[in-house]
Amino acid sequence: MNRTDRPGLRLALLAISQFLIAVDFDIVFVALPSIGRDLGFSPQTLQWVISAYTVTTGGFLLFGGRAADRLGARRVFITGIAIFGAASLVGGLADSQTVLIGARAVQGLGGALLTPAVLRLINTTFEGTARVRAFTIWSMAGSSGAAVGAIGGGVLTSFLGWEWVLFVNVPVVVLAIIAAPRLLTRDTTVDGPRTGFDLPGAVVATVGATLLVFGLVSGPESGWRTPQGLGALVAGLGLLALFVWIEHRSPSPLMPLRLFANRSLVVAMAVVFIFMGVIGTEYFLFTNYVQNVLGYETLQAGLAFLPLSALSMIGAAKVAPYVVGRFGTRASITIGMAGVAASFAVFGITMTVGGEYWTLLPAIVLWGLGAGAAFPPIFMTAGAEVAPEEQGVAGAMASTAQFIGGAVLLAALVAVANAGIDLHAGTPAPVADVASGLRTAAFAAALVTLAGAGLARLLRKAPITDAAPVAETVPVA
Repeated sequence: MNRTDRPGLRLALLAISQFLIAVDFDIVFVALPSIGRDLGFSPQTLQWVISAYTVTTGGFLLFGGRAADRLGARRVFITGIAIFGAASLVGGLADSQTVLIGARAVQGLGGALLTPAVLRLINTTFEGTARVRAFTIWSMAGSSGAAVGAIGGGVLTSFLGWEWVLFVNVPVVVLAIIAAPRLLTRDTTVDGPRTGFDLPGAVVATVGATLLVFGLVSGPESGWRTPQGLGALVAGLGLLALFVWIEHRSPSPLMPLRLFANRSLVVAMAVVFIFMGVIGTEYFLFTNYVQNVLGYETLQAGLAFLPLSALSMIGAAKVAPYVVGRFGTRASITIGMAGVAASFAVFGITMTVGGEYWTLLPAIVLWGLGAGAAFPPIFMTAGAEVAPEEQGVAGAMASTAQFIGGAVLLAALVAVANAGIDLHAGTPAPVADVASGLRTAAFAAALVTLAGAGLARLLRKAPITDAAPVAETVPVA
């Protein structure tokens, strides 16, 4: 049987890979308190378990996108998922903060190779309406994986220990590596000249983003005027400026600066930067509230995400297609982000000491449906008017903004949440102080999200019926 005779299995493989990446971003959230106790993280530095993954993914996504365009998507897919699986195994075996953070960073490298390869494989393997359907399923895999990861993290941590939120990836990766050569078309041609991959640019971008997040994470504990605080922020911004200069001079840039003339791509990058940052913050605030304020056990905290899982899938599968079909991508993004902003406002009101789970349900409904409505059309607009041979790098640029935003805004908003807590006390903070900080961060996040909704209004107003020819050649998330 030819590979062309098995499009369903091929799509299942690609969707499962996206599901794995999405799950891994969120599966550790519920496990964070257990990880912190076992490995001695502080309330401020614990976010590195998340940020090490997101920063490295964001820093090397452009490299991964260019590699998929130049070397072939199947090769990069297999390489990326193998790195991801090996790092998951090492992370599960970690007995120190350094080993765990290092493993999470290497996981991020694997994800940076895997994500643009999956996008390119979908874009080049499927045609017409089959391509739109494939990207819709890809989006659903990401949306459902994000919420299912939180539930799975609670179940695995409760019954087997936090290590299993990483070990669980290994058998899935092994099966994917076995299936990929059988289901994915062999790489036969390469788009564009073989002129290198701009590794210096990838390294500078990753180090710059890492220092930027390090400064935001370290500032509350070490002081904003210290080398760890302001010094790291300045160095990080300087390296990111150097990255732009390298891209301007490079004969084979990871991020061709001419693509910034594409209005849809630039606005989509700005919007997804905010979107992913606030969504990551929402997971962080929610899991900390139900565990550290309401006193939920790990399994209870995981199950608390169950309504969100269902609502996220409904948002991606039903709400987004309906709104895009009736009103266009711009309206779907704006409405979705406005819903997420409203969910933060409700959390800011209801995250009180002595509160109850049912009072959080209105915010969870707004969160799930809003995020599901906003995420798919963001990636639809990101690829508009981009040439087919640069779809890998365009998708990587949008995904880079997604992951770097997740790390930078998470660090900034966690700093807001911890502003009223004595991080040097050596004992758990009073519950009232924790709740107060979470509420303050929720209101701040609501304002940031509203700003993202305003940015979405800069997108061209294009109903889906008018944009259909473009949608057939770009990642529809």
